[in-house]
Amino acid sequence: MKFVIRFIANLVVGFSLMMGSALAASDTLMIQLKDGVVEIKLRPDLAPKHVEQITSLANKGFYDGIIFHRVIPGFMAQTGDPTGTGRGGSELPDIPAEFTKAPFDRGVLGMARSQNPNSANSQFFIMFAEGHFLNNQYTVFGEVTKGMELVDNIAKGEPPANPDKMIKVRTSDQF
Repeated sequence: MKFVIRFIANLVVGFSLMMGSALAASDTLMIQLKDGVVEIKLRPDLAPKHVEQITSLANKGFYDGIIFHRVIPGFMAQTGDPTGTGRGGSELPDIPAEFTKAPFDRGVLGMARSQNPNSANSQFFIMFAEGHFLNNQYTVFGEVTKGMELVDNIAKGEPPANPDKMIKVRTSDQF
């Protein structure tokens, strides 16, 4: 009996360790831009539903080729709309707001939405600078850890005359 209990305990511990490393690998999002790769630390501790939706869409190739349709100097670069108009989204359901006290600082990723706080779907933005007026009104789901200079180089405009696009977007374990 002790053997069976130890065996089951070892299976549980082994599975937990295996899942922990799989989850850690998928908590990094990679965005290939024209000038290089941007690495993003995802924050499932802050916004688990948003991270789940973003990673699901990314690993299905949804974001590949999508443009940055709204890029405001000194504020943010917005993307994630397959129509490129700012009005589109994925076929997945909208996500309820997951507001936290995490501030909108330079490099932070937030989910775009309509006036309805529970309308986030696939569009997101990357902050060029601090935007604390967004705190507790939009969901923070990640932060750029490498390649912010590449984000700074994204073509500006609403929409840009020659918009940059995300070439490939995946979690690091599938990049």
